[in-house]
Formats: sequence, structure tokens, C-alpha cells
Amino acid sequence: MKEALFWKTESKGVRCNACRRHCLISDGKTGFCKVRKNIDGKLVSLSYGKNLTSEIDPIEKKPLFHFFPGSKVLGVSTFGCNFACQHCQNYHISKEFDESMINSIPFTSPEKVIELALKNKVQGIAYTYTEPTIFIEYALDIMKLAKENNLFNVFVSNGYMTKEVLKESKKYLDAINVDLKGSSDFYKNICGNVDIQGVKESIEWIYKNKIHLELTYLIVPSFNDKKEFFEEAAEFVLSMSDEIPLHFSAFFPTYKLNFLPRTSPLTVHEAKKTAEKKGIKYVYAGNLRDEENSYCPNCKNLLVFRLYFDSEIKGIKKGKCIKCGKKADFVLDSKKS
Repeated sequence: MKEALFWKTESKGVRCNACRRHCLISDGKTGFCKVRKNIDGKLVSLSYGKNLTSEIDPIEKKPLFHFFPGSKVLGVSTFGCNFACQHCQNYHISKEFDESMINSIPFTSPEKVIELALKNKVQGIAYTYTEPTIFIEYALDIMKLAKENNLFNVFVSNGYMTKEVLKESKKYLDAINVDLKGSSDFYKNICGNVDIQGVKESIEWIYKNKIHLELTYLIVPSFNDKKEFFEEAAEFVLSMSDEIPLHFSAFFPTYKLNFLPRTSPLTVHEAKKTAEKKGIKYVYAGNLRDEENSYCPNCKNLLVFRLYFDSEIKGIKKGKCIKCGKKADFVLDSKKS
């Protein structure tokens, strides 16, 4: 464990300011995430160094389609989450654990994470599978070392961090994919009484501060699968830019929503078409072949071909479409562009 950042002492305990729940934590107790604990009047991170994964993934799996296509990332994650999503795919590490399970995990130093990344010749580190906000101290220490070793840093996040965390992360963060989960009711009823406005404010801050941003909308049958919800999501994206990539993906029955059916491919396709009609230039349909390629919005030339999680740059040279010359809205490895 390690003393946490982003907290202050109050009369009834310590106030955690890592995420927008702002938990007031009494002595001996943890916050909503179950990994930030008040021990003798100090907030500590129980999960510091307790890395649960050494997975090497294509960056497309995060998904990040417009940031270093074809690159590989080393995953970092720990126990805990500041949401309580009833459809969480990683519930066994985000919610269904206790302190003894945290203590049973061997310590992995930030230096060891970087050593593993360099050994496996990946291009970056992905803070993923669980919410990086709740292990931000561990993430920041790794991120600093990553930059020193010419590795990029990417978050896969629910977007419910505070401005303080965003400002500190910005020093080292290169890209982020944020879940845009649905309507206000969906966030309150399915994600654990979350205020959607906080998520939107984080997304807007990320965009304004020029961190590469992509968004993912997981379509859950009966809860957020109506056309009006797709339109609402698209309109929010358009309030910032029509060039922010938006990914729609299919739900698979799991955790507390395991009684629901899988999302129909037709619904994913409808969501994609709805967002495109609204005017978003880069919309992707996860789990559907031929709907994950990137095309030039100006001339429709194929820019990046994708098959499952493999990708190949086809129509970009020197950062521009090779057919019409329009600037490609990608962050590219200079060796491949």
C-alpha cells in the first residue's frame, strides 16, 4: 500500500478527491471503490503495486482506432472500481473481491512494469480492465517512467475522475477511450447512481486539453438500445467535434444482467448509421466485420483496414489521405505514416 494523492482531512474522516464521488471515509473504512482506505487518518491506496495483468494487446482492442494503429500495449490493472455496473465484464476484479485478495497479489513495482514492456517491445502502456482513476498513484508512477523510456500511455476509463486527477494525468497521458454508457437514467440505475454530467464534463475537458480522445457506447438490450439514445450520444459528441471516433459495441450477457440477450448485430449497425447521419465522421460498429475500417470522410478512400484486432494502414502517407490529400485525423507512428 502507499499513501494516496488527492485527499484532505475533515472532522469525520478523510475526503477522497480522486473521483467525482468524493467519498468521506471514516477511520478503518474504504471508499466506494474498496481500495482507498482511511488508516489512522491517512488515505492509502491498498491496490498500489498489485498489478493483475501482464496482457499484451493490440491497441485496437481498447478500442483506440485513431492512435498508433497496429501498435501493441502492455496492460496494467488492479482491483476496484468507482462504478457498480450491473453488466461489468470484469466484475470479479472490479467488485467481487475483499482486502485479503488484494494482499495475496505479489507486488509489482512501476520499474518492473516498464522492464516487462521493454522486454516485450510494446509501444505503450494501457491502464485498463478496471478504472485507472482508483489506482491513479500507481498509474502516475508508471506513466512517468514510461515517458522516460519513450512509451506512450493510454487510459480506458469511465470518465468519472476529478479535474485534479485529469490535470495531473495530462502531463503523461497520450490517449484515452472513455465509455459513454447511455442516458442519465442508465448511469443512475445501472452504473451505481452516477451523475452523467460529471462524465460529460470530463470528456469535454479531455477534448479541450487536446488529449487524443475516443468514445465507446456499449449497447445493452432493453436499457440503452433505442434510436433516441444513439442520437443523444451523437449530439453530445458533435457538441465538441465531428472528428471524435465513436465506437458502438455489442453487449454479452454477464454479471447481474446475465438474463439479457446479446445485442443484435442489426442494432449495432443501426446505431452506427444513426450517428453517421447525425454527422460524425468516424463511427465504428464493434463485433461487425467490414464496419471497423477507417475511410477518408472527404473522398471515402480506405485509410486503415482492420480485421478483428489486426490493422494495416492503406491510404495514409505523411499524415494525409493519399487520394485527396485531406489531413487524416490520426495520431500515427512516424515510422508507419
